[in-house]
Amino acid sequence: MERIPILKMGPYLLVTIQIDLYDRLALNLENDLISMVSKTEARGVLIDISAVSIVDSFMGRILGNIASMSRIMDAETVVVGMQPAVAITLVELGLTLQGVHTALNVERGMELLQSMIVLHGRSSEDEEEEPDDRTE
Repeated sequence: MERIPILKMGPYLLVTIQIDLYDRLALNLENDLISMVSKTEARGVLIDISAVSIVDSFMGRILGNIASMSRIMDAETVVVGMQPAVAITLVELGLTLQGVHTALNVERGMELLQSMIVLHGRSSEDEEEEPDDRTE
């Protein structure tokens, strides 16, 4: 069965969708991604859709679901690389993509994820430091 690769980069998961998704593949991506957020304790999910030429209402709902489930699991979601035709289609379909943050490209998306994590007080440096319970 075909799968979309999910890469871990520090506290983030990166997904680059290189093909137009059919329904079963989109559902597999949703399940795989949420499982990876849980398994890796990722703080952010970046989904690059720059190669996607068609986003229908089902795919829009999948992106919204991923963002909602990730947020419940303490991770932010950013979608990057949306083509103008895709944005127009989403607006015409009336899809607002609740909870999905967007950025123009991967670089800006990573900056947005980093700023959201710092804003919510969840930096990767905090995870590396062990709490010191000793009193002096």
